[in-house]
Parts: sequence; structure tokens; C-alpha cells
Amino acid sequence: MTAFQAVVSALRGLPRGALSLIYPPTCSGCGAATADPGALCPTCWSGLRLIEEPVCQRYGTPFALDLGVGPLLSPRAIADPPAFERARAVALYDGVARRLVHRLKYEDRLDLAGVMARMMAASGRALIAEAECVVPVPLHRTRLWRRRFNQAALLGRAIAAGADLDFAPAGLIRVRATRPQVGLSRAARAENLSGAFRVPAAEVHRLRGRRVLLVDDVTTTGATGNAAARALRRGGAGSVDLLTFALVADAMG
Repeated sequence: MTAFQAVVSALRGLPRGALSLIYPPTCSGCGAATADPGALCPTCWSGLRLIEEPVCQRYGTPFALDLGVGPLLSPRAIADPPAFERARAVALYDGVARRLVHRLKYEDRLDLAGVMARMMAASGRALIAEAECVVPVPLHRTRLWRRRFNQAALLGRAIAAGADLDFAPAGLIRVRATRPQVGLSRAARAENLSGAFRVPAAEVHRLRGRRVLLVDDVTTTGATGNAAARALRRGGAGSVDLLTFALVADAMG
């Protein structure tokens, strides 16, 4: 056993209280001291713009007012229904939510996946209650090689484990490398992703007729969710719901 392994082994044997003295818990958003591991400090928590009812039942975008009548649908959901049945997200993609996503994705803060997944599970509990299988939005192999991990897979795995659901990380693959979506219009995003996803033949039996929960970190215009949901439906999935951590509300319309 190396010295490093000996230290790790010793730390694992310490009570949680002793560990907190060595590594005091810090805020997932800013790094300030907190009482509990994985918690947000009061400042970051108040800066998280949580999405609450009423929301569009298809896209999950918040309404400014509660109209109090029937299933609420946004104008876009009526004019341009998505390929997925329902989408939900924890918070609007700005401030603290943007910082958490960026720390997970670009700063290799893989420990944040569990924190974010727990928030997603709370916001998407209605979707999770009806789901039979969890599938993450995949990265193309070249991007996965550069990044070394898929943040959607980390979130999906934690959500599936917490809900005791089947996790199918290979249920969907990205067969075509696409250019970055940043700066593209809604129509250009959809065209960019056309034909980008496919259900592998070996996974068809696993998805056939099942209600799939599709997981990603951010929903921008819904183009990625739409393209992935269409591929899952073509691959035999009975229906698809979309759960993400953050939502760019202005782009969703």
C-alpha cells in the first residue's frame, strides 16, 4: 500500500464529524463554509432562480401569472409541440445555476453531480414516478475523449440510483459530431442536430415500449431534447420525458 492509499484508507475509517474537521464542508456554488456537505450557502441559495408552478406542461417554462384553468400550455407548445412529452428543470440558467453547470462541466467538479441530481429529482419527481428507464443525452466520442466524462451521464446515473430505475447509458449514441450550438438560431440548432442520435440495435429491446426519462444538464431551445427524443421514439421507446438542471427560459419561448 502506498502512502497515498494509506491516507485515503485512514480517512475512510474516520467518523464524518472528524472528516469535517479536516475538510470542512463548503458551498457547492461559491466555496464558502456551510454546515452540511453539498449544501448551498444562503447567498447562493437565494440567488438560485428556482422554477415553480405554474409552468408550461410540455416545455416546463414558467408562466408569470397563474391563469388557473386546465393544463397550461405556452404559445410555442401549441404551435410547435416537442417530440418529448414533458420537460422540467430545477432553475433558470443564470447566476448560481450557470456557475454550478460550468463547475461540473468545465472545472471537473464531478462531486457536484450528486448535489445537482438531488435537486433534479425533487423538481422532476412527477416524471421520475412514471419513468421506467433513464437515458442520458450522449456526447460524440471525440468530445467525450476531450472532456473525459459526460456530465449528463453523471447526473442520469445519480438520478436512476436514487429512484431505483434502470440506467441505460448506452441507450442512445451520437453518431455524428455536431458543431457547437452556441450562437445558433433555434432553426439552425434543429438542423445541426438532425440525424445526430441513434438507438443502437443492441439497446432496442431495453427501450421498447418503455417510458424513458432523458437527462441533460441544460435545456436551451429544446433542439437537443427534441432530436434525442425523436431518436428514442424511432428506436422503440414508448414515450420520452426530459429532465435537466437548468433552463434558458428566453430561448424556449
